[in-house]
Amino acid sequence: MSTPNASGWKPGTPVTGHNAMSGPDTATGNRALMLEEPLLFEIGHVETTGVDLPEPQGGANRLGGFDRTAPIGLPGLSEPETVRHYTRLSRQNYAIDLGLFPLGSCTMKHNPRLNEKVARMPGFADIHPLQPVDTVRGALEVINELAFWLLDLTGMHGVAMSPKAGAHGELCGILCIRAALEARGDAREVILVPESAHGTNPATAAFAGYKVEDIPATPEGRVDLEALKARLGPDVAGVMITNPNTCGLFERDMKAISDAVHAAGGFVYCDGANFNAIVGKVRPGDLGVDAMHINLHKTFSTPHGGGGPGSGPVVLSEALSPYGPLPFTARTEDGVVHLVEEENADEFEHTEAFGRMTAFHGQMGMFTRALAYMLSHGADGLKQVAEDAVLNANYILRSLEDVLDAPFGPSGPCMHEALFSDKGFAEDVSTLDLAKALIDEGYHPMTMYFPLVVHGAMLVEPTETESKAALDQFIMALRSVAERAKTGDESLKSAPHYAPRRRLDETQAARKPVLAWNDADMA
Repeated sequence: MSTPNASGWKPGTPVTGHNAMSGPDTATGNRALMLEEPLLFEIGHVETTGVDLPEPQGGANRLGGFDRTAPIGLPGLSEPETVRHYTRLSRQNYAIDLGLFPLGSCTMKHNPRLNEKVARMPGFADIHPLQPVDTVRGALEVINELAFWLLDLTGMHGVAMSPKAGAHGELCGILCIRAALEARGDAREVILVPESAHGTNPATAAFAGYKVEDIPATPEGRVDLEALKARLGPDVAGVMITNPNTCGLFERDMKAISDAVHAAGGFVYCDGANFNAIVGKVRPGDLGVDAMHINLHKTFSTPHGGGGPGSGPVVLSEALSPYGPLPFTARTEDGVVHLVEEENADEFEHTEAFGRMTAFHGQMGMFTRALAYMLSHGADGLKQVAEDAVLNANYILRSLEDVLDAPFGPSGPCMHEALFSDKGFAEDVSTLDLAKALIDEGYHPMTMYFPLVVHGAMLVEPTETESKAALDQFIMALRSVAERAKTGDESLKSAPHYAPRRRLDETQAARKPVLAWNDADMA
């Protein structure tokens, strides 16, 4: 039986098969630089502290009658212990700075360090949203400049910069559509969503109070135009369509879809999450789109994910622009950029705004990063971004379609991502098994089981970031794992073998997560 160390943590007795890395078990559980990391509660002790602080002076209780004097049970750690803990954990995390991130439809690409440097300039990083407008003129110039780039790239009429993420932007667009319909006294209650759309689309429509109805896809993976036309009617507020869609294909009938929806009195919302595939090549406004969100983290390389600050501006057609939310920026004839809010909306003839999406103006750090990316690439560079992203995706598609089933391979070139199915795998091997084995090869798995129109779907998006050498290595790894899946390699069922932890029971982890520390766990 192991004994506690000075901090109270008991090193666990090494268990044979903790992972399948070669070599004997070690006393610590560590395997060279792959360290066995305990929890903070196992490192520190609730009766110790890592810092010396003076006793607080007595003062008035400002807790509104809530006076907690009992210990809260947090462990005390020194600075080295804290730094080492989180550094060791970070070494077990996959990141775009380590290698290719093939998540389909997520556009996980390199974030240029130039963007980060610009975002950290004091004039942008240190401002506060409650500062007087006259002290943040430079920031307003950046927001306004970025807004005009977005309008130029999309061919739209207006833009709402305040939404904080893609799904937030979707809600903004749908609320603009609702406001426009209410302004003309036209109550409609249905939003049509194709099967090839992103999963947030029906969720957003339902959240906004609409009934959601599916529109089927054709055998080639695109929207069934005739089925859409057949469903249009006086109860349809609009359609939410993802283009390029989640099958990795460009909707060639987009203009016909828009024309049909407009003729029926509805509006067209386009999910712009996949704009990276067409930026500089296609302007959604020319296709009849009325509203589209743009994920700055996907197309314009701002940081992605982690629950942190995001940005999802929404571009609007001339028909929807009057209903766009406050605040927004506007340049007057004297050349000054103003912030348009409730108190001066009359002056800028914007009195029909549906309201606000956020308390303030948006996410300044994301705006500066995105604009730096645009200015460093230029119009020609952004066009090349789309071309290279599409080239890389097609290289992966055609390099793997002989070993992985590509259900829409015959539909023509893909756009930003290559879609595969589990057809041809051995009977007891799943997409999940393949994904876990890919971890052993040093890659984060691709998007799995989405879109739902493909059984055992595997969605791979390489982006324009990756070189041919990087793609070739990834293709080699995926080919190897795919061939093992087709032959029924039993080792796939227990993969990953070289990760810090073996395969988890993901069903139990999702349905019965253990999120609280219990002192009894130390026993």
